[in-house]
Amino acid sequence: MAWGVLSLLLLLMWNHGLCQQEEVCSKFKINTCADCIKSGPSCSWCKQLNFTNQGEQEAVRCDTVAQLQKRGCNSEEIISPANTKTVVKEDRLSAPNTKDPVQMSPQEIRLNLRPGLPTTFPVSFKRAEGYPVDLYYLMDLSYSMKDDLQNVKSLGQKLFEALSKITKYGQIGFGAFVDKTVLPYTNTNKEKLQKPCDKNDQECQAAFGYRHVLNLTSRMDDFNERVMKEHISGNLDSPEGSLDAMMQAAVCGSKIGWRDSSTRLIVLATDAGFHMAGDGKLAGILEPNDEVCHLSGHLSGSHYTKSNEMDYPSVGQLAMQLEKNNIQPIFAVTNNVKTVYTELSKMIPKSEVGVLSENSDNVVGLIENAYNKLSSKVTLTHESLPDNVRVVYNPKCKNPVQEGENKGVCDSVTVNEEISFDVTVTADSCMEETSFNIKPLGIKDTLKVTITTNCECQCNDPKDINHSHCNYNGSINCGICSCLKGYVGQFCSCAIGDKDERTLRAPCQKNNGTECEGRGDCVCGRCECHKTEKELSYYGQYCQCVDDHCEKFNNKQCSGNGVCKCGKCKCNPDFEGSACQCQVSSEGCRTENNTVCYGRGSCTCNICDCKEGYQPPHCEKCLGCSDPCTTKHKQTCIECLGFNSGPFAKNCSAACNTISRQMVDKFTLPGNECKHKDSEGCWITFKLKQLVGLDNYTAEIQKERDCPKPPDVIAIIGGSVAAVAFIGILLLLLIKLLIHMKDLKEFRKFESEKKKSKWAEADNPLFQNATTTVANPTFTGE
Repeated sequence: MAWGVLSLLLLLMWNHGLCQQEEVCSKFKINTCADCIKSGPSCSWCKQLNFTNQGEQEAVRCDTVAQLQKRGCNSEEIISPANTKTVVKEDRLSAPNTKDPVQMSPQEIRLNLRPGLPTTFPVSFKRAEGYPVDLYYLMDLSYSMKDDLQNVKSLGQKLFEALSKITKYGQIGFGAFVDKTVLPYTNTNKEKLQKPCDKNDQECQAAFGYRHVLNLTSRMDDFNERVMKEHISGNLDSPEGSLDAMMQAAVCGSKIGWRDSSTRLIVLATDAGFHMAGDGKLAGILEPNDEVCHLSGHLSGSHYTKSNEMDYPSVGQLAMQLEKNNIQPIFAVTNNVKTVYTELSKMIPKSEVGVLSENSDNVVGLIENAYNKLSSKVTLTHESLPDNVRVVYNPKCKNPVQEGENKGVCDSVTVNEEISFDVTVTADSCMEETSFNIKPLGIKDTLKVTITTNCECQCNDPKDINHSHCNYNGSINCGICSCLKGYVGQFCSCAIGDKDERTLRAPCQKNNGTECEGRGDCVCGRCECHKTEKELSYYGQYCQCVDDHCEKFNNKQCSGNGVCKCGKCKCNPDFEGSACQCQVSSEGCRTENNTVCYGRGSCTCNICDCKEGYQPPHCEKCLGCSDPCTTKHKQTCIECLGFNSGPFAKNCSAACNTISRQMVDKFTLPGNECKHKDSEGCWITFKLKQLVGLDNYTAEIQKERDCPKPPDVIAIIGGSVAAVAFIGILLLLLIKLLIHMKDLKEFRKFESEKKKSKWAEADNPLFQNATTTVANPTFTGE
């Protein structure tokens, strides 16, 4: 009853626009009833015939219910789809001590939602008394846990006694882990692999990663027997393969023995940290964890066969699989790693951390406390939520906890206490049928929510193909004419004839743009313009004009000093400005010589609107303009005006009529002097001053030009001859010097060779003196 009243109130609030954020319904690009319904949850459609006038846009049919009624639409002619809810399955919450209890209701619901319009429904939950519990004890068997193992071997009876206080349907299983049996985690020496413990320790089992020891069982003797056979093992590094073991225990449901209807607990007992995704690279293990069961062997004593082939799982992977399989972990750890597992617990929903004593003798009390905390905290959340669907939870209980909109949390819930959650679902857009699940964390109960969206209009239109409202040339579709082939127009009044529709509509499109600027309908090649919301008509060939939307001043259109014509203000006499905001006056634009803006701008709103480049306040100077001194035209004009020479000499008065000149000995005008080299090579000195207007100057030109003296021809010729003669003599002397140097070199070479020759010191036998003593008989004295 309460739910029905609440739904009715919400519907009335949405439909009548009482929610302030939905007060206005946008009409942008609304052409059909479906467009209107999709545009917003407050939008409704009037299907009433003759609701629109000739030329009025059909988008006015889309508005809030209140506005449509105000415009004259009958209530029965208004289309405003509402949300609907159908409960498909709703089993009652179970009585105490039921073996397979129902703790959440309903179990299945169908929602038909209008986009943007939220719907709320209640979900009830009752924590069942004696709900079955499956507890899987997962123990670290590295060498540092030797004393703890001895205590665990005697814990069987205490664990079962503690479990019996909670439920009559309790089961306990056992598993053990150490680490991957590869370097650098474990000594891979063959002897060390077989016995990784201390040499004096005889009871030591071979190194292993994870082993499932005992299926979940209600027989205490089986638990004691299997655990008594376990021995300690060992590895090298401090962190262990805890996440590997938990992942396999979570995903190997059939081999572990998890029941479908039970509270599933994993108790992780360890005194060390854990390896996680990425650490496998140290051993060359690069294959990511696939979150699949890889236990092989007989049911009790199965080994994780992919331990040395796959990397450790990430915390995210483990958290997802624990939540998916409704498993709640209890981290029973020693004080030295409490901080590490506390941080891990924050990332895994429905988990608890307890501190073990040095020999684990307090583990039973620790498990009891952790279970009570977990079971008394009810967290309602969802999974597989579509992208365009939003869900908000509002817990209705004694101790609600705020953990964000995506969860509803009630704490300190006692056994058999019934609580509820108001679940609000909103579909943001139209979509095909989809579903998602709502469930309490760690509990098997699930609510399946199936969603469809209501994006179409059920208008119950007349069946007439040729309706009189459409000039017998079309049918009615939610109040709008749907024309037969060959007819167009708001009321199908225009026959296309031998023209195609595209050709007929072309004259209604400006520069091939939007037809009639989106402000009218193209009827037989002409625009029939719509009206604005203020009942003003668009006009013009393309409906481009409207006497509205002009510039405002003091919150008045055209300042109240003019009228709006086609989007621009037409001012009354004595007013000006884009919004007619100024009285006509030029006092602020007057210059020293009583001109307005020096003739280089217009006076608007008593302020000079200067031509490009000229600077306010009076447009006197142009910072962006080129210097007239350096302008070729001005330089040529100065030459012809001052000395009647240059290119403009024959038509100086006509070409240079914008410059008045005065020949002076000394300048009286302010500013820098300008210089120009004329066509005769003389330098002309002058000054220019800009007068009123854009191209109006006065010039002062010095009477005397600075002309260079003519050259001395005789001196040039004499100098040239002397230079040629001098250069000739120098060349002759140089040649003579080169010849002399060459001869001297040859002579020296000759002298050198002469000294080296040996025959030069010998006597020529042809010229030797006679050495005979024989007397010439002719001259011998008788």
